[in-house]
Amino acid sequence: MGIAALISWLITASGGLYLLIIWLIENDADGRSAVASRLPLPVISGHALLATAGLGVWLGYLVTGRRALAWASCAALVLVALLGLTMVSRWIRVYRAVLPDGGAVPVDRLAVPAERNFPLFVVLAHGLLGATTIVLVLLATIRNYRV
Repeated sequence: MGIAALISWLITASGGLYLLIIWLIENDADGRSAVASRLPLPVISGHALLATAGLGVWLGYLVTGRRALAWASCAALVLVALLGLTMVSRWIRVYRAVLPDGGAVPVDRLAVPAERNFPLFVVLAHGLLGATTIVLVLLATIRNYRV
């Protein structure tokens, strides 16, 4: 089950990396954009860094078998999930916002936040795989726990 959690975590991370790349490309780095991103940089950075660190700790657990590392991975995933839910709550408002002209103008020609360009499928898949990863890591941690 630990390997399944690792595979799920890696697939989830690849989806997150894809979304991060879209955000970086679409976000106006020099601040000239008419519409600022609704996703704060500290939240995005914290989400990505905690997920990466948690993955490293999980790899450490798989190699050494130390339960403390497994529980640390679980704690990291809880924090990653909270930051992810924060981003989703801010993203959903941008995604559902009504476009001017009833959407007659293509989104790429409007001044919209960078996260408006996230593909819905990738966001949903990232969230579902993230939830799956949390469950698998927790089950693997509990399963190997002996008092």
